[in-house]
Amino acid sequence: MTDTRTQPETTRAPLAARLARIADSDLWWSFKSSKSAVGAAAVLAFVTVTAFLAPVLAPQNPYDLAALELWNAELPPVWMQGGQMPFVLGTDVQGRDILSGILYGTRISIFIGIASVAVSLAIGLLAGLAAGYYGGWIDNVLMRIGDVLLSIPIILAAILVSSVAQALLPPELREAGIAAVLVLAIALYSWVQYARVVRAQTMVERRKEYVQASRLVGTPGRRLMLKHILPNTLTPVFVAATLNFGLAILIEATLSFLGVGMPPNQPSLGTLIRVGNQYLFSGSWWIVLFPSVQLCILVVAVNMLGDWLRDALNPKLR
Repeated sequence: MTDTRTQPETTRAPLAARLARIADSDLWWSFKSSKSAVGAAAVLAFVTVTAFLAPVLAPQNPYDLAALELWNAELPPVWMQGGQMPFVLGTDVQGRDILSGILYGTRISIFIGIASVAVSLAIGLLAGLAAGYYGGWIDNVLMRIGDVLLSIPIILAAILVSSVAQALLPPELREAGIAAVLVLAIALYSWVQYARVVRAQTMVERRKEYVQASRLVGTPGRRLMLKHILPNTLTPVFVAATLNFGLAILIEATLSFLGVGMPPNQPSLGTLIRVGNQYLFSGSWWIVLFPSVQLCILVVAVNMLGDWLRDALNPKLR
């Protein structure tokens, strides 16, 4: 019979070994040694956790129109004359709590950023592997499509895709599917960078001895690409994905600010900035200031982590 008392210990052993390897790795040492990376990670973790705990932390649900009271409209922050609790950062013209809108809006911005990076990463990895491994007409077709997309400014391309997709959706699905449309609009442009990086790495890897040996023993091309070549191309891809995460958040905020992104009843940070910008010179400066500061903090923290990761994974700097 098997002693079931040893099973938890055997399951904890591999986890402890992995954690020990991570703690002894050069990457973790580089992270601990970089004050900017630690600070950026702490800020990003705080912003992310508070955003996803918005239903618990926010004093108001900004999506619930029944919770909005017009007599609380345009209240200043609580430290100014006329401010009142629980509206710490004030309210907008609909009586929506600014802090609640920021927490819920940050959650939408982070979700769209993560989803767009994941979709574009999947497309870029597959396209780059196919172009670099097979070459020929497959390489030419995929790279020429990428060249055409890169010749269009990213904001114009995202506006075009977002506008067309929203026009094709049935009216009853437009508001529900706007987040998916934004993810698609950003991903259809961003995959090209991943594809180029993976293509270049794949063209180098496919000429190495281990790939030639795998071909000789009859390893299928699909397995060879996914199991052997792909893991050796991921280092620069991770760096690009980290930096593109911040860019995706900015693109979503720009689209929402221009009116082709998230609607006012489902506000992201860009939507909050667009709404607040209309009242900037009327004295209600807090409506636009605090969402702008949150967006700036989020993007700067992501970019600082991306810069650290790029330097930490660069063998020339070791």
